Parts: sequence; structure tokens; C-alpha cells
Amino acid sequence: MTHKPSGISKNMFERVILLIKMFKTINNELVCVEKIDDGVWVNLINPTEEEISNICDELKIDPEFVKSALDEEERSRIESEDGQILILVDIPIMENTGKNNTYSTLPLGIILTKESIITICLKETPIIYDFINKRVKSFYTYYKSRFVLQILFKNATYYLQYLRHIEKLSNRIENDLQKSMRNKELTQLLKLEKSLVYFSTSLKSNESVFEKMLKLDSIKKFEEDKDLLEDVIIENKQAIEMTNIYSSILSGMMDAFASIISNNLNMVMKSLTLITIALAIPTMISGYFGMNVPNSWEGSNVAFPVIVGGSILLSVLASVILIKKKLF
Repeated sequence: MTHKPSGISKNMFERVILLIKMFKTINNELVCVEKIDDGVWVNLINPTEEEISNICDELKIDPEFVKSALDEEERSRIESEDGQILILVDIPIMENTGKNNTYSTLPLGIILTKESIITICLKETPIIYDFINKRVKSFYTYYKSRFVLQILFKNATYYLQYLRHIEKLSNRIENDLQKSMRNKELTQLLKLEKSLVYFSTSLKSNESVFEKMLKLDSIKKFEEDKDLLEDVIIENKQAIEMTNIYSSILSGMMDAFASIISNNLNMVMKSLTLITIALAIPTMISGYFGMNVPNSWEGSNVAFPVIVGGSILLSVLASVILIKKKLF
């Protein structure tokens, strides 16, 4: 019995992801299947110990392969044992933390056996969702080596896509920083720089995996697969270069705008100092004429307007002199 996943919306897919685990290409259509047989793709999202045990018993795979993919600190690598191949790569993830998104990486495990392919990840990822939702052309579960390369290629494209998001976000923050005196924008830049560090480390680890894959005959069995692997390596190298460029730009930007924020604050302090000096002159004059001592103006009817007008005139004159001397 089979069911097509194409009619499932993203929200519905998220609710039934634990039920939809096995897929197979039948008559050039990706369908959901209920039993494991040759050419099946098994997708595991944060499986329980019981699920891991059942899958490992059914497919005769090493449980350590599955558990490695569920370790957030696991490094990217490729292993082969008893005819089974484990490919562990870091994938980019985007987390919505409110107004702005943050970016990090997470391991994705791909296990190749003679009969099937298994993907394991701690969280749902748009990389896998694109395959389930038929957004990848020429995708067939029974072409296991090509399927692996298509996943890796899609992974590299998502790195590039998220890097462009980071660039746009940093440009927006740059515009805000030019008139800012707060640390909020600098904190946002720091988060972006942290994301780039994650990306850089993961991309370099993935690069070593791809280089080892070039030596595996099972991966580049066909000429098309070899060309696709080369495309994956090229995309990954481009992502590494973009990460290094954006990281350098963000580092320089943070230093520059830390100085800008300090300069903006100095400008405000200079303005407040000018206002303080301007207001100090009327205070001094009113204090002098307000003392309880004779000054010959006690009975004058014009004393008050003359004193107020003189105070204002002197304040304006002092402000003009200070501004012309570029002290403020």
C-alpha cells in the first residue's frame, strides 16, 4: 500500500513526519511506503532508541552509524564497514529567534547499504523536505549514489542561500548603525559573525569528506555521478570563499561601527555641553541680580526685561562664538 506525499502541506508534513519515514520511487513518482525493500529511502528525524533499534535490526546496519548522526558535536567524516557507507556532513540550519534569524549547523547522516539509503538528522531540514516535496529534478531513490550527491549538492546551495541572507541582514544593520548609539546592532553583527564561524568550520570539514568521496568507486560509478560530485566540490569551495569574505567584512564593520557609535555619543555630549554653557550665563546673571544687596536697579521698571534680554543675548553670543571656533 502506498501513499503519495505530494498533496501534503508543509504544516501537515510537520505533524505526520514521524509516521512518514519510508519513500520509494515507483513509476518515476516518489511515494510513501510502509515496508522496507530494495531501493527504499528511510528518513529518520530525531528517532527514539526503540526506532533506532528497529531500523538497525531491519536493515542490518551498525547502530553507532545512526547514533553518530544524532550527536551535535560529531565531526564530518566518511566511514565504510561491512559493505555499508556512512557519510556524515554538517548542514546549515536557520533558527527564528524573534525579529532576526540566527544560523548554525547540524550533522546529517547518510547511510548507504546495498538495498537502501537512510538519512538521519536531529531536526527537520529544508534540504530533505525539498526531496520529499519533489523540488529536485531527476531524483530517484534507487539511484542511491546519485541521490547522495544530490543531497550534498542541495546542502551546498543552502549554504550559499543562507550566506546571501546574512549579507542582506548585515547591510540592513549597517544602515541602522550609521545613526545608532546603542549596542543592539553590534550584538546582531556579533551573532552573524558567530554564524559565519560555524559555517566556515563545517564547510571545511565537508570539503575533506568530498575529497575522500572522489576516491570511492561506488560513489562515482557513472560519469554523471562523477560530474555531480565535482559540482558539489565547486559549490562547497564557493561557499567557503563567500564565508571568508563575509567574515572579514563583518569583522572590519564591527570595528568601524564601534568607533561610529562612540563618535555619535561624543557628538551628543558636545551638544549637551553647549546647551549647558548657554544656560549657565543666564543663571550667573540672575544669581548676581537676585542677591539681597543694593545694586541701584531695585526700583527700576525696566530692570527685569533688560536683565532677561541681556542674558539671552549673551547666551546666543557665547554659543555662536563656540560654534564658529568649531569647539562644538
